[in-house]
Amino acid sequence: MWKWQAEGTAKAVVVLIHSAYEQHMRYAWQIEKWRSVGFHVYTGDLPGHGKNAGADNVHRESFDEYEQAVIEMLKLASNNDLPVFVIAHGLGATVAMNVLGHRKFNVAGVIFTSPWLQLKKLPPKAPNAFPGVAQLTGRRKMDHGIELRHLTRDQFSFSQETESNLYHTVITAGWYKELQNYMKETAAAIEVYPQIPTCLYTAERDIITEKEAARQWLLKQQLTEFTYKEWKYCYHDIFQEPEKEEVFLAAQGFIHTVLRSVGYLIEE
Repeated sequence: MWKWQAEGTAKAVVVLIHSAYEQHMRYAWQIEKWRSVGFHVYTGDLPGHGKNAGADNVHRESFDEYEQAVIEMLKLASNNDLPVFVIAHGLGATVAMNVLGHRKFNVAGVIFTSPWLQLKKLPPKAPNAFPGVAQLTGRRKMDHGIELRHLTRDQFSFSQETESNLYHTVITAGWYKELQNYMKETAAAIEVYPQIPTCLYTAERDIITEKEAARQWLLKQQLTEFTYKEWKYCYHDIFQEPEKEEVFLAAQGFIHTVLRSVGYLIEE
């Protein structure tokens, strides 16, 4: 877990939660952007990811572990006596939906990008293809097959990540089964997620997730304050795309609107 101090006087705190298979320093650009405009930033590698990966780089960690890591980040962020905003991507967004739905945190607002609620991109050898040997598949390994070129059109972004050698997509069948159940339960949940101002961004050219599932989830929550935008041309990793400056400004605008609504004076 890491904290990056805001440049100058902090106006709020951002908790960044990364997606499956990646690691928190893939968000270095975003971290610096938030710091430069007056936000402390908390983030870190989820269990089994980045520097926390196992010796064989295979994902078999439980989703309870992911939730506990997010809970710890939120607890630390809450110690600053400043408004807390969650920005969560992909599987990280799905985990954050569950944590915020089942635990009480004083969160001022949330931005979800491309949440995993229903996958388009399935592992080539998913367990469902072998129903007759289901009892044997829990430890079987398979590669989800999500390549960095599937996530962003930004060549520099995925070439950097490839060189870091911290992107790992090999999973066990047991992990994949838990993922499927976790997504299904999250997508079906109604009136569990609290009344928090929420911004949901999806990507027009996302080949990883079904963006309509995310939009339907948002509508089912019956929130009094929410924003939805589908970013034209973008791939799954919206904050890694060539349009990332525009995405950042939109996200910053959402956060500033929330801060003004609770009495903060915000200078653009």
